[in-house]
Amino acid sequence: MSTLPAPRYDQANRVLPAKPKTAALVVLVFTALLYLAEAVDTVLHHRLDAEGIVPRTLGGLDGVVWAPLLHAGWPHLLANTVPVVVFAFLAMAAGLVRWALVTATIWLVSGLGVWLTAEPGTVTIGASGLAFGWLAYLLVRGLFNRAFAQIVVAAVLLIGWGGMLWGVLPGHPGVSWQAHAFGALGGILAAWFGARAGRRRTVPSTP
Repeated sequence: MSTLPAPRYDQANRVLPAKPKTAALVVLVFTALLYLAEAVDTVLHHRLDAEGIVPRTLGGLDGVVWAPLLHAGWPHLLANTVPVVVFAFLAMAAGLVRWALVTATIWLVSGLGVWLTAEPGTVTIGASGLAFGWLAYLLVRGLFNRAFAQIVVAAVLLIGWGGMLWGVLPGHPGVSWQAHAFGALGGILAAWFGARAGRRRTVPSTP
């Protein structure tokens, strides 16, 4: 007979952040940064908007870093605010470090996807790529983690925000479906990588 250490609760299977006040503070700070950027852009007569992603140009590649922080006016930012706040908060369920990795993956995959595939001569800005990425992450993480509670949360999100997913398809003038589609891809990849990392930490059984 062998004895094994008691299995620890896998934080990756949580549905809400373990430290909700800290998670809320991080979300509020990030959202405030978006509003500060738009306020500065307004004072500068929207000159910052040119710092977005310009496809397949070396000078437009740094827009991958800046694009999610910039918006084409206050209505654009207001439309992104609720999804950003809700999805970012829920995506922190596995902790701030995991959220940072998930967000970085979405940020890069969405931005590089836009840079590679968007129409030439366009400039892409906005945090909707992040919002789509976090939503996709939340929708599939339960399947990869085999966590029933997360699947239930995904079902609720699908009912409430499932209509957003049409944004990954082309055909909406002035809307970057590439940012949405590649953001969603980044979220799925982040969920998959996270689940694989979690399984590698599982204690193996011994005879």
